[in-house]
Amino acid sequence: MKSILYAFSFLMTLFLYPAYGQNPSKTKSEKMNVLFIISDDLTATAVSAYENKTCKTPNIDRLASEGTLYTHAYSQYPVCGPSRASLMFGYYPNATTTYGYVSGRENVGNDKVSFAQLFKNNGYYTARVSKIYHMGVPTDIETGSDGKDDEASWTKRFNSAGPEWKAEGEAELVQNNPFGTIERKGGNVMTIVKADGDDLAHSDGRTAQKAIELIKEHKDNPFFLAVGLVRPHVPFVAPKKYFEPYPYRQMVIPPQVENDWDDIPARGINYVTSVNAEMNTEHELKAIAAYYASVSYMDAQVGKILNTLKAEGLEDNTIVVFTSDHGFHLGEHRFWMKVSLHEESVRVPLIIKVPGKKPGVCNSFAELIDLYPTVAGLAGLKTPGGLQGKNLKPTIDNPGTEVRNYAFSTTHGGNSFLIRTRKWAYIQYDEDAGKGMELFDMEYDEKQYNNLAYNPLYSEVIAKMKDLLRQKLREVRINDLDINYADK
Repeated sequence: MKSILYAFSFLMTLFLYPAYGQNPSKTKSEKMNVLFIISDDLTATAVSAYENKTCKTPNIDRLASEGTLYTHAYSQYPVCGPSRASLMFGYYPNATTTYGYVSGRENVGNDKVSFAQLFKNNGYYTARVSKIYHMGVPTDIETGSDGKDDEASWTKRFNSAGPEWKAEGEAELVQNNPFGTIERKGGNVMTIVKADGDDLAHSDGRTAQKAIELIKEHKDNPFFLAVGLVRPHVPFVAPKKYFEPYPYRQMVIPPQVENDWDDIPARGINYVTSVNAEMNTEHELKAIAAYYASVSYMDAQVGKILNTLKAEGLEDNTIVVFTSDHGFHLGEHRFWMKVSLHEESVRVPLIIKVPGKKPGVCNSFAELIDLYPTVAGLAGLKTPGGLQGKNLKPTIDNPGTEVRNYAFSTTHGGNSFLIRTRKWAYIQYDEDAGKGMELFDMEYDEKQYNNLAYNPLYSEVIAKMKDLLRQKLREVRINDLDINYADK
């Protein structure tokens, strides 16, 4: 008789609580939280969950092992302001002509609903901690300014001031300092600071601390928490302990090809190179080591935030996204920083973890513009008509699904373009290619050393890529931003 009662009790439990084994207080109608973490200037090539075996990112790696990792995710503009505006409003830069250091609201108008604002309008507490829309680094971080933010997106906003290049500690300028006479310099330059003090002495440590406070404070109500970590953006500042695993003499400079620039159009030579930055081999090695140290410091802050989410029992009800606004050159072709349309500058890490979904690796092309419709859809929210991104949910259900068969990016004020297919990376400078072209066979030349654009044997490929670019530009430049795109 007891066995019958036990069986009856078990069946009633299944009937009343289909998600057996989970907290019965969480029902299917409960809103899903969102934790959105974005790093600044983080190239996928520096993350150990991707292909890097020197730089240590154990916390990002752990998230990757629990979520869906996208191997071919691309920024829509390899500069902070326009990339973030595109991501947060869901339009390509060429659709809104947003190419500068702005939030994007200036061009889309007050009637458009941003990524975070959609959640705010649906009853979520939405908070920004540090850089989500554009902030000048280091200037806005030093002053604790809002930068070029969109106030309508947030319930509350929090800034994380830090000393940046002025931090106490051992400092060295490795850019435009050939004789080593300048210890440090402000602005968008590669100043290295092996800083005194702990994590909380600097902006990202304070950002993690505030994010942890907000998770604990708002854990009983739905939240959209956007956390902007500014490292590894220059200056390369981190507590000195993060430099210890990276002795600069043990770093490896990317392979160099003799006369590498001979087949790169003038516009394709990046704005910061080892030549115009007057960097010798020692400078290059130190820059790589300092970048890795900055990445490790940023990764440690990611770990603190994720650990808090777990400790507060929110992992089963929170979508977690980790990405970067664009990549960063670390000496490939003797290029440094971003702006270029070469792989290291436009490809980004992207991980999406959804409760109840199995982890996986997705090789489909994805774009940062896809995050708005994807995360909103996962949370059960209806998105505004006209968003130009695609919903990546099919790839989360089945990582083998292909949602995009190529990626698109632009730079130089929307006048240079990338079409990245599985086989080809095609870069065109100006719409009529008047400033040049590049074509790389990514199956055999993944580091992009041999420009095939002017080889007659590839004229048919060039013609096809030009046609594909014309078609894409017609699509992204539709002026009526209220149009409903049928293909999501």
